[in-house]
Amino acid sequence: MPTKYLTTNSLPSLALTFPRNYAFNYRTKSKRSLRFNGFINASSSSTDRNRSQRFAVLLEVEGVLMDVYRLGNRQAFNVAFRKLGLDCANWSEPVYLDLVRKSAGDEERMLILYFDRIGWPTSVPTSEKRAFMKSILREKKNALDDLVMSKAFPLRPGVEEFIDEACEEGVPVIFLAAYSISGEKLARSIVEKLGADRMSKTKIIGDEEVKQSFYGQLIFGEGVSSSMDEQLAKEVAKAASAERQRIAEEVASMLKLKVELNTSSSERLQNIIATLRAGSEYADVPIHSCVLVAGSQSGVAAAERIGMPCVVLRSSSTSRAEFPSAIAIMDGFGGADLTVSRLRRKL
Repeated sequence: MPTKYLTTNSLPSLALTFPRNYAFNYRTKSKRSLRFNGFINASSSSTDRNRSQRFAVLLEVEGVLMDVYRLGNRQAFNVAFRKLGLDCANWSEPVYLDLVRKSAGDEERMLILYFDRIGWPTSVPTSEKRAFMKSILREKKNALDDLVMSKAFPLRPGVEEFIDEACEEGVPVIFLAAYSISGEKLARSIVEKLGADRMSKTKIIGDEEVKQSFYGQLIFGEGVSSSMDEQLAKEVAKAASAERQRIAEEVASMLKLKVELNTSSSERLQNIIATLRAGSEYADVPIHSCVLVAGSQSGVAAAERIGMPCVVLRSSSTSRAEFPSAIAIMDGFGGADLTVSRLRRKL
């Protein structure tokens, strides 16, 4: 997801009181109907349910619908190594999981840690290390796309039944593809494994959906016809960034330390927050009544930041991680794990 998708913590909570089934389009300054297809309650009993019990489910794709990292990410790296003639490089599962944990899933950082450990190829000068890593990641992505889109890689057991149950009860189901580590295209291809019928009853939030959301139009300035509104949004974002830097420098001075903000991780977190807010808006459900089903630590952190309840589905990359802010940690869908009725009781 492009790094321009930023939010600010100083802004008021948005997307909480939109008129039901409507969003405001700044381009036309008019209301437009949001089409959710299967989001319309399928049963009369659901329609009569008290609004306070209404909630939506937002699901990450990698790690939730499919344990991509267990099934294919490691194999895709090894395919890339072989294709580039790196016979010395081959990641066993313990090596791969160790790199994931130490890098927090940052794949470029994984490569740096690995080659710093075993030694960089002598044919790669220091000035070309970044280009070298980019070539590996490019080949790895191509290999992963092929693996995931093959029939050999299944969805998590029980996920289809979970989505069917949610749709039958009129619970909006949103898939979050915009901040997928492996890219939106791959995330969409995973969702497509659910079949056309289920896809027609749910919604995928990608980069474009984030930009077109009320929150996106306000924060990113795209489509804002009023120059005053656009300038205001930009100035608020700049002021918030400056204030964060000022506080960091003040604390560093007190501790006699030099602090440099990690802007890359901060931007990714803010991108995820923008996606979560857009998901809430498209579902027409307040943030505090949405439940994020996450398979990543970054998703959990973003949900905590904006007060969205979060349930963690453990995957190979998070099997040993701790999530104190999650309302529940489960191993999968159905049975004694994640069901719609169990989610409803957690709220």
